[in-house]
Amino acid sequence: MRRLFWLAAGLGAGAVGAVLGSRFAKKQMRKMAPTTIARGAGEGLLDLGKRVSESLAEGKRAMEEREREIREALDETADRGGRRSA
Repeated sequence: MRRLFWLAAGLGAGAVGAVLGSRFAKKQMRKMAPTTIARGAGEGLLDLGKRVSESLAEGKRAMEEREREIREALDETADRGGRRSA
């Protein structure tokens, strides 16, 4: 009777292990499929493009703000009788 119990337990554990292993392998194969990798790369490039675009826009805004500050400072100097160089 003990042998029969351990035989059934071993067969059950083997079957469960085989099913779980098969599911895991299929899941990993889907993750590594060329279409999945290409989709992920495309999304990454789109995200990079958005970040670069936002960075350039922020740089341009900061540049325009700084230029405005400098022009205001030069205008104040000119108003006070200082010389303004071209």
